[in-house]
Amino acid sequence: MGQQHKKLQTDNGTVHYWISKNLDSKAINLVFTHGLTADHTMFEKQVEVFEKNCTVITWDVPMHGLSRPYSNFSYENTARALKGIFDQEGLEEVFLVGMSMGGYPCQAFAHRYPENVKAMVMLDTTPFGLNYYSKSDLWWLKQVAPLAKLYPDRMLRKSMAKSVSKTDYSYQKMLMMLKPFTKAQIIEQMDIAYGNFAKENRDLHFDCPVLLLLGDSDKTGKVRLYNEAWAKNTGYPLHIIKNAAHFSNGDNSEQVNWEIKAFCT
Repeated sequence: MGQQHKKLQTDNGTVHYWISKNLDSKAINLVFTHGLTADHTMFEKQVEVFEKNCTVITWDVPMHGLSRPYSNFSYENTARALKGIFDQEGLEEVFLVGMSMGGYPCQAFAHRYPENVKAMVMLDTTPFGLNYYSKSDLWWLKQVAPLAKLYPDRMLRKSMAKSVSKTDYSYQKMLMMLKPFTKAQIIEQMDIAYGNFAKENRDLHFDCPVLLLLGDSDKTGKVRLYNEAWAKNTGYPLHIIKNAAHFSNGDNSEQVNWEIKAFCT
């Protein structure tokens, strides 16, 4: 089938997205938001399954992929960009799937536009909320980019790809998504994305159902601990993806796809 490449013009830059539109009025709208230093192709194993029966949107988050250059990055602005895409496509209700950093635009959107969100699947990501993060947690977030500068270029890319993957597919896919960027651009993405989360973090409320998914081998930062606290504090179901690291939708696409289908359809 294949997705159609489209663009949204915003005051801060051009945002690129891809859509497989299903004309069945009963078809659900699934929107996938990728993680830091990645792009829309992170969800190719989801698109090939869901585009048969759903309208599927993937996009390059501002400052990533083709959605560059982009000024004044913030998660509030990413939420507005998503709203612009949905308005441009005439979509009123959507199911949001956010992976890692991609969970933040989804959460910002669901808080700002609750009437447009049917449900959210949070995939190896972490919550907005003041009580989850200590001062040292937020301080360490700001150190990710400076520490990355210490790595030689090739070693940085390999260590990033290895740390998020358990399968060769995910490892190679991550390397491929990093390839178009210089080391300086990768570090800039880290610096702005993590820095903005620390600045924008606040308590958010969601009216929609939320499902938390977590790779059983996800060792990225304190993602596991944050998810356990998130589930405990909210009652959101937390399902573990077997044989998967942080990039769990690549490592075990079959289970992730099953979880999304069971929750959203």
